[in-house]
Formats: sequence, C-alpha cells, structure tokens
Amino acid sequence: MALTNNNIFSAMKYCVLFLFGVLFFSCNNESKIEKEIEKIPIDFELIRFDMEFAQATPADLPKLKTEFPEFFPEQYNDSIWVEKLTDTLQHQLESEVAKTFPKDEALNHVLVPLFQHIKYYFPKFQTPVVVTTTSDVDYRNKVILAEKMLVIGLDNYLGAEHHFYKGIDKYISKEMKPSQIGPDVAEAYARVYIKPPNKASFLGQIVYYGKELYLKDIWLPNISDAEKIGYTEEEFQWAEENEEYMWRYFVEKELLYNTDPKLGARFVSPAPFSKFYLEIDNESPGMLGRYLGWKIVRSYMKNNKADVQQLMVTDADEIFTNSKYKPKK
Repeated sequence: MALTNNNIFSAMKYCVLFLFGVLFFSCNNESKIEKEIEKIPIDFELIRFDMEFAQATPADLPKLKTEFPEFFPEQYNDSIWVEKLTDTLQHQLESEVAKTFPKDEALNHVLVPLFQHIKYYFPKFQTPVVVTTTSDVDYRNKVILAEKMLVIGLDNYLGAEHHFYKGIDKYISKEMKPSQIGPDVAEAYARVYIKPPNKASFLGQIVYYGKELYLKDIWLPNISDAEKIGYTEEEFQWAEENEEYMWRYFVEKELLYNTDPKLGARFVSPAPFSKFYLEIDNESPGMLGRYLGWKIVRSYMKNNKADVQQLMVTDADEIFTNSKYKPKK
C-alpha cells in the first residue's frame, strides 16, 4: 500500500511524540534522583590551614605544629618553617589565594553537592576533614586524599592565566582554575572505587579512565564535559568531530589489546597533544584514549542493566564487548 502524505505525517507525528515521551521520562527520572540527592545531609569540617599559616608569626609555630602535625614532618628543622613564615614569595602566594578564595562559601558550594552525589551512589562514603593549604604550586599534587582527610592546594587554582603559572606548560596551566576543584576532587575519590585493570592492555587503560569520567558524569551533573576531562571547549569539540576517525585508527592499528607501554604516553597521560604520528597531531588534544574509553563506558551503561558499583569491578573486555559502542559520525 502506497504511503500518502497523511500516512507520512501521522508516522512522523507518532515518532516525535514517542521521542518526546522518552526524553520526558528520562529527564523526569533524573530530576527525581537529583531531588533525592539534595536531601542527603552532609556535614564536614573545613579547615583553612592556608589562612592559619598566613596569619601566623614565628612565635606561633609551636601552636601550629601541635594543631596541624601532618603539615610539619619531623625530619624538617623548625628553621625551615620560620623562614617560610617570613618569606616574601610565600606571602604573595597567600595573598593571591586569599583574593581568589576569601571565604568558605565557594568551596562549600563545590564540595557539599559532590559529597552528596558520592554518598548517594556509594552509601558507605564517609565525609572527610577538608584542609586547604598552599603547596608552592605543586600542580602534580593539587588534591591529596589520605584516609579521612582531603587536602586541597588552593594555590593551584588561581586561574589559568595567573602570573604565578608562567613557565608551566599550557596543557597543564589551563586546568589550574577554581572550576577544576570539583573534577579534581571527584577524580581522587573515583580512584578509591575503581578496580585497577588486571591486564596491561590499552583497552584496560582507556576503560579505567572511562569509568573515572563516568563517575564525574553522575557526581558532577552541572559540570561541562570539557571540564570533566580537562579540555578547553575547543579541544572537546575537536574530539567530538573526530571520534569516528580516531576509533578507526585504533581498530585498524590493532591497538586495543596491545600491551605496549608507550601507548599510555601517546594517548592516555596528560600531554599537549595525542601522538598518532600524523599531520593532525598538533591539532589534537592529549588524553584521547581517555575520551574514547569514556564513550565506551557510557555506551555500556546505556545498553546494560548494571549499577554503578557493578561497573567499578567489571572487566574492561566485558564492558567493551557488551557496550555496543559505535563512534559518532
């Protein structure tokens, strides 16, 4: 039977209504979950050690050491801390931190909803004592998680263009901004829950980071995808536009089950660009293996009835096989 214009219109109308219904149900369900999460009580102690140290004098050192023994290792002589208390550069650092984070509200605004989301998906989660400090811009250790304490080096979040960061590679300094605190803390906690890969394959590596980024999806619903992975919006757009091409490259070069340790440096570790050894390299952002691992994990969770805690311990091969992942064209 030939389709008339009325038949086509009716079919299109049905499809639109069906899609609208699916989207409405999905959004309504997500909204319901978010409302439940908002009700979770979160109480934690926030200690501004950065401010305590900035206001102290050498005479206050014994008191500081008693109150914060974790920050004064015994192998260091008191003369080191006295010098630091009177150091001009240290004072400048403290002043810039105080300008960017003058009150606790900005930190609470990030940490309270993040802790609520972690608690919702992992009920045994215990809120830590949060201690802020300065770290001489130790960007390799911006966030440190140690049992019941979370330490945040606020001098690593003064803004990507801050003059203290001159000389630091752009691919690193672009993430040194206040909005990156949430993703960095989420990353620290993600590594508590994700089972390390039991194989050294490239697939195992990218799925591991895909799980980490998926946790950021559900823990940080109001953060952009670019910030979750540490990209600029332009870098994320490049990855989106080249997803199919990258995936074809990995498959054709048989990289997924390859155990060459150099693949991590090429496509997983933070870097100014990824290394396909092609002309496009200088256009690409780093960590594109993490990006594709994220896509695989998202596809797996969309197409399988698995809860988040199961995902954390599921093998990379099983996730990939059952993900039905197809790159976006």
